[in-house]
Amino acid sequence: MTQEEKFESKKDQLAGKAKEVGGKVTGDKELEAEGKSQGVLGKAKEKLGDAKDTVKGATESVKEKLSDNKD
Repeated sequence: MTQEEKFESKKDQLAGKAKEVGGKVTGDKELEAEGKSQGVLGKAKEKLGDAKDTVKGATESVKEKLSDNKD
C-alpha cells in the first residue's frame, strides 16, 4: 500500500468521523449516516491495501522459491 493510499484511507476515516459526530451534535441523521459510510469506506480501503500487500509478498516469496529451485 502506497503512502498516498494510506493517507487517503485515513483521510476518509477522519472525515467520516467528523461528519458522524457533527451529525450527532446537530441531530442531522443524514450527515451522521454519511459520516459512518465514509468511515467504513476508509477502513475498507485500508483492508484492501493490506490484502494487496499480503498477496504481493506471497507472490514474491513463491517467485523466489521457484527461482531458487531452478538453480
